[in-house]
Amino acid sequence: MPARDPHELHLRHPLRRLTLALFFRLPPGDLLRDPAYARLWTSILTSSFGNQVMMLALPLTAAVLLQATPTQMGVLTAIELSPFLLFSLPSGVWLDRVRKLPVYVWGESLVAVCAISVPLAWWMGWLTMGWLYAIGFVIGLVHTVAGTAAQIVLTQVVARERLVEAHAKNALATSGAEVIGPGLAGALIKIFGAPLALLVNAVLLLGSALILRGINIHERRDTRPDAHFGRDLMVGLRFVLSNRLLVTLAVLMAVWQMCHYAALVVQILFATRTLGLSEHAVGLCYMGMGVGTVIGSVLGRRISQRIGPGPCLVVGYFITGAGWALLAVAPANAWGVAAFALMLMLFTTGAVFIFINFLALRQAVTPVPLLGRMTATMRWLSLLAAGPGALLGGWLGEAVGLRAALGFAGGVTLLLVIVAWRLPLIRELKTLPEAERESEWLGLEADVRPNA
Repeated sequence: MPARDPHELHLRHPLRRLTLALFFRLPPGDLLRDPAYARLWTSILTSSFGNQVMMLALPLTAAVLLQATPTQMGVLTAIELSPFLLFSLPSGVWLDRVRKLPVYVWGESLVAVCAISVPLAWWMGWLTMGWLYAIGFVIGLVHTVAGTAAQIVLTQVVARERLVEAHAKNALATSGAEVIGPGLAGALIKIFGAPLALLVNAVLLLGSALILRGINIHERRDTRPDAHFGRDLMVGLRFVLSNRLLVTLAVLMAVWQMCHYAALVVQILFATRTLGLSEHAVGLCYMGMGVGTVIGSVLGRRISQRIGPGPCLVVGYFITGAGWALLAVAPANAWGVAAFALMLMLFTTGAVFIFINFLALRQAVTPVPLLGRMTATMRWLSLLAAGPGALLGGWLGEAVGLRAALGFAGGVTLLLVIVAWRLPLIRELKTLPEAERESEWLGLEADVRPNA
């Protein structure tokens, strides 16, 4: 038996004790009784705490320390999204040829290095918006490649018929971090400053990477001798574009992501400049996201089972759109602060409703050999409008006002609800579909193979 890494031995016994303790409280058949999934869930929980620090510290560094304009905030977000457009499709082909878990582990580690670089640059007097743009690009690249790998790893650990349950439990793992994390992050930022707070993020992400290394996955990889990179890329694209459900989901998500990023680039500015909140107060308001995630995680799976994944998806769009519309008209006083916290809660509640169904639907319909290319293609299509949405939100925030960007996000999302509900393919989608047969996608592969 090969020797184990000493770090793995250090982590293994506490994790085993945690798992055994959970066994006594979990009902028979619960996913967390599976050691591999329990380890994955623990990693998600650990990295989620780190991400709470990153989510506040990076934009606050730009908005407060570097006095970024709304346009610069939009550019920062657009740069972070640009790797999805540039590398998502080829990364899907590559991921279908390699082991996904090591890619996931290295991705967590690289984001930790990026987090460490910000306080180092601050100490050296090098920290500028240009530095944050570069960090944003690298983080976006990691999310493009390792984020896709992470979604596939879940399908290697969990049976397809339990994917909605797994995504709901994953959301529940993040909810604890979202309840406690923002307040803790705000306190760290207040005491040490936003750049130094990122060191905590780095430590937690490195811990997550070490936990992931212990998951035992037997991957199926079927790279053919005649495999061709460009042809395989086209197979993934053709597969998605030939499936009505995947195309419909991608278009709906593209519109929603445009609205999401239009609101995202101005919400920190709205909190600090319109509502006059301190960094610590912003962190306390962000605890509303944790409450929303708990609500979404607890109710999302039940509602999806009762009304179906398609209608549950539409409910999620409505909840997020209502939150943005509410904040757009909120007064600049204590009621406005309450509206800001409520918007964050509504956003995460709706986002959980959206993503536990969106991810499960696209994974359920896809054959195993195409999961990497499907995931990458769907992320590429659904994020095509995100970068322009971020730039539009920044422009509206600077040229018209921060409320205009929030109003745009809320209004367009509520229109999206009407359109989505009028689509029978979504409204009547009551159960997860069956995966397409591999023979069907092999036919697509023959279509794009050059003539001999």
